[in-house]
Amino acid sequence: MAIRLIVKHPDDVLRERAQEVTKFNANLHKLLDDMADTMYDADGVGLAAPQVGVSKRVIVVDADEEHGLIELVNPEVVSSEGEQFGPEGCLSIPGLQGDVRRPLKVKVKGQDRNGNPVEFEGTELLARAFLHEIDHLNGVLFIDLAESIYERRAPEPAEEGEA
Repeated sequence: MAIRLIVKHPDDVLRERAQEVTKFNANLHKLLDDMADTMYDADGVGLAAPQVGVSKRVIVVDADEEHGLIELVNPEVVSSEGEQFGPEGCLSIPGLQGDVRRPLKVKVKGQDRNGNPVEFEGTELLARAFLHEIDHLNGVLFIDLAESIYERRAPEPAEEGEA
């Protein structure tokens, strides 16, 4: 396992449609492990393979305690409902955020690291993370969808006595 370099916009790989994964082997397992390590190291909630320079249809997401780390190979959105509107950022576009309208709830399917079919449902942040990362696999960035784009707000410093 290793931390990989996160590709930054406007690198061409971020605008390509990623290729379907057909080989479920040690190379894929290493990519998934490295992507998870890279995502956690960067304090992200999701990462797509193109963001580490690999044009394959692979994502990792960890957006809630209920599901923990989710690995999805060749993911697809099965259904969506509702609407949410809020800020998104991207590890490949540091310093910017944008307000993006997305479905509130999604169902996604794909394969696990061994090629077995898997399906997940997500709401709110998990739904947003699934959609954001699957967009990456199609060469779509949040800045393409944002209704407004602005500099990322720095977190407020904690006052004495706060954790």
